[in-house]
Amino acid sequence: MNHALVLDRVAKHYAGHTAVDDLSLVVPRGLIYGILGPNGAGKSTTIRMVMNIIARDSGHVSLLGVDPERDRTVLRRVGYLPEERGLYKKMRVIDVIVFFARLKGVPRAEARRGADEWLERMGLAEWRASKVDTLSKGMQQKVQFIATVLHSPELLILDEPFSGLDPVNQEVLQDTVLEARAEGRTVIFSTHNMPQAEQLCDQVCIIAEGRKVLDGDIRRIRREAAGRTYRIEWEEPSPATDRLMGDSRWFTRVERRGDGWEADLAPAADPRDLLTALNTVDVPLIGFVRVEPSLHDIFVERVGRASVAHRRPEREVTHV
Repeated sequence: MNHALVLDRVAKHYAGHTAVDDLSLVVPRGLIYGILGPNGAGKSTTIRMVMNIIARDSGHVSLLGVDPERDRTVLRRVGYLPEERGLYKKMRVIDVIVFFARLKGVPRAEARRGADEWLERMGLAEWRASKVDTLSKGMQQKVQFIATVLHSPELLILDEPFSGLDPVNQEVLQDTVLEARAEGRTVIFSTHNMPQAEQLCDQVCIIAEGRKVLDGDIRRIRREAAGRTYRIEWEEPSPATDRLMGDSRWFTRVERRGDGWEADLAPAADPRDLLTALNTVDVPLIGFVRVEPSLHDIFVERVGRASVAHRRPEREVTHV
């Protein structure tokens, strides 16, 4: 299968520091893929190696089936939004967008027509003739996003694309990302915003200390991280429901949560047998759902564990 991106044991070292440590991942075509991690995890370094902005020290990169170190023309098929926003401040908005489109091979008339359509769509039409430096930071970010997508790339690579945007503009950008996927394009973006990633991404890769700690389909990740905690709710509580929820044969922990209970199943308890028991109570059962951790919870647990595992041990001190 021709994937959008494949990294095979890619590494980048600086003096006394490993920014990316033998990172491998596969991004299928036609989905939204999140590269997640805390600040300094190696997300931007990874993306810059993919875009051949910085050279990798080892490993292999396949970008749309091509190694970008050997054939830089593949980069024309990619729309890249860097973490450090960069526009020519004294140029007019329309001119800077057309300029970047021309660099990607878009004819001038087509670039100008497309720029006007995107400016209208992003709510910037009235500023088309304004100089870039007269726009707010968020507006400049939307201009750069337009420059990223105007040439209709097969693959979008967005480094922290929502950083600095207000909620309204975040929503506009999210809708655009979802539309790109609906059109069959692939979107890769980096972030440390877990709710946003959970809302948008089909698959994710979580990295910490330059290493991959977890990757895969978000639904599968959450399902596999789920333990034996269940949310149970009846139409209304009764003495019978209280007795069952207090039965230690079924539960090791029970906590009231609003109109229902959150409970940890006992090691020997079978959820199928419990469901049968729940349905024998004298009031209708309206909810029996396994509680799955959020991507945020999984991120905090796995990144925290990875940080502890990779932390250098302190030198032993001998007291005399």
